[in-house]
Amino acid sequence: MNDVIGQDGPWQDPIVAEVRAVRAALFAASGSDIREFCRRLREEQALSGHVIVTRAAQSNQEPARPDPPSQPSRRAG
Repeated sequence: MNDVIGQDGPWQDPIVAEVRAVRAALFAASGSDIREFCRRLREEQALSGHVIVTRAAQSNQEPARPDPPSQPSRRAG
């Protein structure tokens, strides 16, 4: 998305601005400590009553590569 620059400066999405302001307030309430911020988020998540879904741990193995597409056989004729 391109930012449109007008007379008042670049356009800002009000929803994005609100989300960023809330994030800044929550982070400030955690003393700007990322570990405390995450701890509080996990605590709030646990108290929410919603089912918590986690991703399976990813292995360090390379993903399997798909077989190359098969080539049509050539017939002498």
